[in-house]
Amino acid sequence: MTTTPSRADATRARLLEAAVTAFSEKGFHGTTTRDIAGAAGMSPAAVYVHHRSKEELLFLISCQGHQQALDVVREARAAAPDPVAQVAAVGRAFAAYHAHHHTVARILNYELAALSDEHRAVVDELRTSIDRELRDLVREGVAAGAFDTPDPALAATALASLSIDIARWYREDGEWTPDQIGDYYSDLALRLVGADPRSSGTTPVAKPAASSSRPTSL
Repeated sequence: MTTTPSRADATRARLLEAAVTAFSEKGFHGTTTRDIAGAAGMSPAAVYVHHRSKEELLFLISCQGHQQALDVVREARAAAPDPVAQVAAVGRAFAAYHAHHHTVARILNYELAALSDEHRAVVDELRTSIDRELRDLVREGVAAGAFDTPDPALAATALASLSIDIARWYREDGEWTPDQIGDYYSDLALRLVGADPRSSGTTPVAKPAASSSRPTSL
């Protein structure tokens, strides 16, 4: 038996999607509930019928986005047989995620300060879980002799930072597709931890021909 979302659930989802659009365009503090309601095709009062506040919308977006990112890392690790293959898979999947979901990813990383202390603590726990997954992966590779890095924790932080920054500069009409970015960052991830990219069986993506839509600055 399948269930269909209730009208209230559908309305909440529309408001959440509208909040993503508004926050990405104007920032959290520059966005009003009227902006969110207008983007959803509703009256301003509708926001408060379904959500306690604008900050609650940001919290929901932050929780969902960070949980998705954590799932991406865990699934990539689970699908690969050894640390080298896992770093290649995580580097590819995490980078592609930040390109595919660049709008949400920008909100996740640039609007954290707007969360209440209580909500920030919840989101910080998700961020810690992502960091823990990456640190465990790098440490396992070092212990197995597959990686050569003097500071596994710092390497894991750099691994995350590589992909997170994609959301800042990525454009859908830009030079590279999410899959091309994922392939290239997979190779970068292996080099970052001191693994031989050839040992993972991956082939770095060839650089596409120059495009007029390439961002002129980052």
